[in-house]
Amino acid sequence: MLLQRLALCSRLKVGKWNAPVNACPRLSRAASQAKLPLTRAPRAVVTRGDECGLALGRLASIVEQVAVLQNQGREMMIVTSGAVAFGKQRLRHEILLSQSVRQALHSGQNQLKDMAVPVLEARACAAAGQSGLMALYEAMFTQYSTCTAQILVTNLDFHDEQKRRNLNSTLHELLRMNIVPIINTNDAVVPRPNPTATCRGKRGYSVEGWGTHPRTPPNPTHNPQSVHPPWSCMSGGGRRQCMLGRGSVSRSHCGSGEVISIKDNDSLAARLAVEMKADLLIALSDVEGLYDSPPGTDDAKLIDIFYPGDQQSITYGTKSRVGIGGMEAKVKAALWALQGGTSVVIANGTHPKVTGHVITDIVEGKKVGTFFSEVKPAGPTVEQQTEMARQAGRTLAALLPEQRSEIICYLADLLTEKKDEILAANRKDMDLAANKGRLTPPLLKRLSLSPSKLNSLAIGLRQIAVSSHDSVGRVLRRTRVANNLDLEQITVPIGVLLVIFESPPRLPPPGFCSGHRQRQRASLERREGGGQHQPHLAPADPGSSLHPRDQGGCAAGEHPGGGGGPRAAKGIPVLGHSEGVCHVYVDSDASVDKVIKIVRDSKCDYPAACNAMETLLVHRDLLRTPIFDQIIDMLRVERVKIHAGPRFASYLTFSPSEVKSLRTEYGDLECCIEVVDSMQDAIDHIHKYGSSHTDVIVTENEETAEQFLQQLDSACVFWNASSRFADGYRFGLGAEVGISTARIHARGPVGLEGLLTTKWVLRGEGHTAADFSEQGSMKYLHENMPIAPSLPGQRTSN
Repeated sequence: MLLQRLALCSRLKVGKWNAPVNACPRLSRAASQAKLPLTRAPRAVVTRGDECGLALGRLASIVEQVAVLQNQGREMMIVTSGAVAFGKQRLRHEILLSQSVRQALHSGQNQLKDMAVPVLEARACAAAGQSGLMALYEAMFTQYSTCTAQILVTNLDFHDEQKRRNLNSTLHELLRMNIVPIINTNDAVVPRPNPTATCRGKRGYSVEGWGTHPRTPPNPTHNPQSVHPPWSCMSGGGRRQCMLGRGSVSRSHCGSGEVISIKDNDSLAARLAVEMKADLLIALSDVEGLYDSPPGTDDAKLIDIFYPGDQQSITYGTKSRVGIGGMEAKVKAALWALQGGTSVVIANGTHPKVTGHVITDIVEGKKVGTFFSEVKPAGPTVEQQTEMARQAGRTLAALLPEQRSEIICYLADLLTEKKDEILAANRKDMDLAANKGRLTPPLLKRLSLSPSKLNSLAIGLRQIAVSSHDSVGRVLRRTRVANNLDLEQITVPIGVLLVIFESPPRLPPPGFCSGHRQRQRASLERREGGGQHQPHLAPADPGSSLHPRDQGGCAAGEHPGGGGGPRAAKGIPVLGHSEGVCHVYVDSDASVDKVIKIVRDSKCDYPAACNAMETLLVHRDLLRTPIFDQIIDMLRVERVKIHAGPRFASYLTFSPSEVKSLRTEYGDLECCIEVVDSMQDAIDHIHKYGSSHTDVIVTENEETAEQFLQQLDSACVFWNASSRFADGYRFGLGAEVGISTARIHARGPVGLEGLLTTKWVLRGEGHTAADFSEQGSMKYLHENMPIAPSLPGQRTSN
């Protein structure tokens, strides 16, 4: 059996798996308690396409990852079967060489074209390949200063109590000596297993191939199909006794002593995982994970989290070209291991982009493949939420403008009516965040609500309620393509929006009035601050909330509202909000009064905001002048900590602390001061170190200002105005979703318009493209037509 399955079993010597607990919610429970992550790869992952030899590149990648984890302090085990493939390659070579010699001696000519290789018996291949397979493992692991040892087992070894004890003792001793055990089924002496056969242990009792421990009598009153399938091992809520080492170890969640029969290496890996009390079983496959229907078929969806009660929803396809069990056998083995206390992940081990790190990614808690979980959370799954959001979004888009406006106005009224309740809940969240002590004062300030903030939110809601009357379905262009063939370009919602809240507790109402269904996800700061006390304002559910790590495949756009949000998401376009490294450039022709007012407001009005000034650029001619002294005095009075840029520090005998990076977003009463030689030098500095958010020039020279406004490539560029004006509310957009530093599809403060796209509507009377050919009877007109304003309450063409 050619490296049909590869199981990697590891556990930390310190007794805890040190993968990040919060790196992935699916693994957080396992990570917090784990001692022994276990990984397994099928034959299809590590064999060549002709099944004659190993896929050395993938095998070397697996060995490297195992060695890395071993050297990090985990105790690793490999369950493998590759002797058949290795031996098949070796025997074929020997047979061809022998035939060529005999043929040359017999005919006098070295003719090989008529040679045929006989069918090779699997047990003979296994016997010939065992030594070579082990030598290959030893050679690979030696490159990482890791020692290995080989153990051969058969199914009967697990039915003999003394042999099981010996096996358990040997494995523990090897792990204690920091040796990687490589366990292999002894295919040279066992018959090829039948995946549909029933395996019975000595004096045993079996249910569809899943036997009981030979020392455990059957339970005649137990009906395994009453709640779970026969192989789910959940009989009567009992406790299973697994004989391990010098005694028996109790395993909860396993009933009536039922154990898995060793029919293939899927079941072998599961059995060893439970026997060795592994914490994680990683089953590598040639597909991304477990699908609800055969991969490659229409509507086949990858299952992110699989629960034992979901077996009936799975349609299995044919098994892979190699091996004997297929995905169904993997699932059965995974569920048995799960109920024995081992977490399980099925992931792709053949994809060239992930093969080199798939095992380490899973151990580190990253979201990879299909995770098996015992406890199914209440309510709809992430995928179901996304589907419901899509349907609800289409319903919102079909509402009349007045209906959407009424929803937004109702939310504004609720903000006012429930002001005391909201502020009290926010104070509880602030106290919780302060007690945790993990957030800096600037972040705490961003989380706080005040009556003035609530008032501005209510005003913003009413602003966009007014603008919602002509948002969705607004005609942007009308063209008469030909007689009785009219074309319109109209506005439509982008689709489902996944909004990641930044620290300020703002509401994202533009999505509702633009016909969007919103899915909400909290940022790190809001999660640290609690957020559970914030009351829901909407009478119905116009948006749904997600766990911070949930991901859905139906979202049409994702807008991270905090600084430094994700720049890409798999299958989801991102409307990103990057860091707010904003600059104020003080030109040599600047007015001292304007400079003081603008710099103070840009830095000190709300230093935690993304549009606050972080770097002050000063023209070289202003050094050692009264205007520069007044700037420094004002910053000192406001208690702003100053960091000196490299050039500014070179002018000073005793300078402030030199800045560590010119790309720093402080988010506090701190800023960097740097010296530039000219306006062009300032532009070059901003392009190199800025984040393309908001940048300001202060000057009385109109020509210099216009050059700055034209040449600087930022989302917001201001002349003689504070950087704090970069805000959707101040721009008159209503409550903003965020400030986009991207170039597609919206840029700058994103309000209602930024959440819309367009579609084309063509109305004709049986027109065809052939009508406009050289032999056709019609001609293109392409005449621009006036856009008639929509009447109040009129339903648009959308």
